[in-house]
Amino acid sequence: MPAETPGPIDAWIFDLDNTLYPASANLFPQIDRRIRSYVAHQLKMTLDDAFILQKRYYREFGTTLRGLMLNHKVEPDAFLDYVHDIDHSVLGRDARLDAVLAALPGRKFVYTNGSERHASSVMDRLGVAKHFSGIFDISASRYIPKPDPAPYAELVALHGIEASRAAMFEDIHVNLKPAHALGMTTVWVRHAENPAPAGEDLSHCHHITEDLVGWLETRIPKNP
Repeated sequence: MPAETPGPIDAWIFDLDNTLYPASANLFPQIDRRIRSYVAHQLKMTLDDAFILQKRYYREFGTTLRGLMLNHKVEPDAFLDYVHDIDHSVLGRDARLDAVLAALPGRKFVYTNGSERHASSVMDRLGVAKHFSGIFDISASRYIPKPDPAPYAELVALHGIEASRAAMFEDIHVNLKPAHALGMTTVWVRHAENPAPAGEDLSHCHHITEDLVGWLETRIPKNP
């Protein structure tokens, strides 16, 4: 893997959950539990059966929501409002993240399979919302989740991003494949809850880190 990014970056695209904040914050497990609860209630099944279906739809369709929409005509906004009704106070202001985002040259974006409302809540809690030029959420992608390539192209077109001058950060490495195909620099923010299977091809990941902020700090232009 290259030691440095291949060229100047002026667009920085961040996944939200377990990427912009660390998985150790334990925010996403709240969402996971509410998805299971929603599936159980809507489809009148036990929580155990709902969990099995939730994870099967996630594997097959990219998100549980997509599976529910296609197979059960679930209304997406009601689902998103329910599953993101969580306690965001487990997150606090991240001064290092704030500083590094302020120092990075160019525009910053969040690209998430979640809702804009949830993304805004997370960014507000972290104290970094002011640095971002836009949020590309699941409704902006017409509820087509990563890693389908179409929304990536739509994001680039919508914001006039030159892919060869963009970097994308994700905790789910397969979601970096379309970004890599577009010519972006890709950074897998790896954590213990989401490892790659042994022997899996990771050639679409230019960089791998377990410390997003630390990695970004090494990319801040130095004053002469």
